Formats: sequence, C-alpha cells, structure tokens
Amino acid sequence: MDKSGFGDFLQTRELSEDQIEQSMLIVEKFESFVEELDRARTLKTSTTEDIRAFMAILIKENSNSYDNFLALARYAYFVENFDVYLAILELIDGGNVMDVLYENLGKLVGEERRAEVFEGIELPPLGMPSTEKIKVTKAVIDRMEDLLDPVTCKRALSDTAHGIPRDYYLQEREKYLEAKDIDEYLETRRQNFIVQLEKHRDEGTLFFNQEITNDVIDFIRNNPGIGSAVRRGNTLYHTKIPYLTKEYLVETDERMKRYYGCHCSWAREAIMTDDVDVSPTFCHCSAGFTKQPLEMALDQPLEIELVESILKGDLRCTFTMQLPREILDKIEE
Repeated sequence: MDKSGFGDFLQTRELSEDQIEQSMLIVEKFESFVEELDRARTLKTSTTEDIRAFMAILIKENSNSYDNFLALARYAYFVENFDVYLAILELIDGGNVMDVLYENLGKLVGEERRAEVFEGIELPPLGMPSTEKIKVTKAVIDRMEDLLDPVTCKRALSDTAHGIPRDYYLQEREKYLEAKDIDEYLETRRQNFIVQLEKHRDEGTLFFNQEITNDVIDFIRNNPGIGSAVRRGNTLYHTKIPYLTKEYLVETDERMKRYYGCHCSWAREAIMTDDVDVSPTFCHCSAGFTKQPLEMALDQPLEIELVESILKGDLRCTFTMQLPREILDKIEE
C-alpha cells in the first residue's frame, strides 16, 4: 500500500486526520485479505470478486459503513483499479433508498400499514449485492401495489428521490432567478452539463461510473432532454442519460441495451434474469430524483409522469412534468 501517496490523495478530499487514519486502516485490512487469497496479488491487481467478498465480510462484522466503502473506492481510484472502483460504487449506489422508502411510508400511511408492507422483509444492509437487491425490491414493490393505491405508491416512491435531501439543490433556485425565464434556465443547465462531460472526456476521468467519449457527447447534444429538460408548450420532457452510454450506443442486443441504459442498482439486474420481475412502478423513485432540482428552482411542487421506462421494456426512461401557469406567463411577457 502506498500510504504516503494515498495520504496526499486524501488530503485533497479535505478529510480530517481521524478520517484519513481510518481510511488507511480499512485499506490495509483489504490488502491483507487480498494477500491471503494470493500473495502475488496487490491492491492494484485485485478483482471485483475480491472486493465483493471483502464487503460481504464487512457486512457480517457490521463494519459496512459509507466511510469504509468510500475509503476503499478512493484507494481503487488512486491506484487506477477502475474495475474495483466501479464495483464498489455499484454496491453503495443509492444504498439508503430502501431505508428512506421505509421512513416515507411510515409518515405517509402510518406505522401499522408500513409494517404490513414490510412484513417478513428485512431492510438490506449497505453493500448488499445487486443480484440480491432486486429480490428485496420486488418483494417491497409487489406488496405496495397489493396494499396501497397507485397514487400513494407513486408519492411514497417519488418522495424517496434516491435519499438526497432537498437542500442539496438550493443553488438551483438562484440559477433560475438569474435566468430570463425557464427556457434560458433549462438551456444553461444543459450546456453546463455538456461542459462537465467535456471536462471528463478531456481529462480522461469518469463521470460517476462511465467513460465519456466524443460519441457520448454527440449523443447528449442531439438529445436536449438529457441532463436538463426541454419544454414543449406547458410540458417539460426529461430523459435519463444511460448508465453506460458508450456501451449503450454500440449495443445491438435489446436486453443488453436496456441493461446499459438503466441506472438503478435496485432494479438493473432484473433486466438480465427471467426469475425476478421488478415492477416499473419502482421507477417513480427515479421520477422523484428527476423533479427535485426543478422543484427547488421553481420553488413549487411539480406533477411528474413516467412516459417510458426500461423496466416496462422501453430502451430509455423518460418523464414529463407540467409547468404552472405563472411560469409560462413569464415566458410570454
């Protein structure tokens, strides 16, 4: 382990000394685990199977904290072991979604009805493999659809919004107020997204989980609803960027294309198996994530509808949102 180099790397993340020390300890523990498997193997040459096995141990030891997983991800990124880095991201991506949904249901329908929904279903631990997550997702969503009406299901899921607090998007309100109208705000947001992607392309870094190429950027430019939203009349249209756009663009097998398109670690693996069928109702969680920054920008709630869903068999996920009259009036002035 390159303790000196990794320490310098962590300093750029503005971590405390205690956080840096804890990061070193968990990476050293993983290093010992890898060496026990194969003394010729290093952290740089460790595999996705290694990290998944190690994370399973952390779950059993109740050491499966975000801090520990992030430390491992940071070291994998530091040594440019991107297979391991991405494997860790997949296991912690939206890791608290089911916990937040559990809390939302308690507030929305009461603890007694929530208990009915989750009867016999344990909340999954952070780091649970995606192949196991889909079983939990199916059980919860099937139970919700059986016990709750569609409007309540949609609200509970959209309020989850990947577990991201609304205050995270406070700056969107300022950006909207600085713009002439909603169209200028949306276009500025789109252009800023493209600039961000171009920076990743030029620096050879990953945009969350994926490599950005010229083809990816051209695809985004030709689909204005991705990265922001596009207005048609009083309706906003938003399309999710594929999870792995580079692979998505060249894939010809429909099932694999849908797999590369789906972002959700709680549902994506269901695309690749005929044994677990996750209802597209679950996509309203993504709907909440989609509308949240726009609601903060406009300072009011928005009704959002699921138009296309990969879980329904479509090749992309698209949502529509209806604009309030006062927002349209500002455009027409």
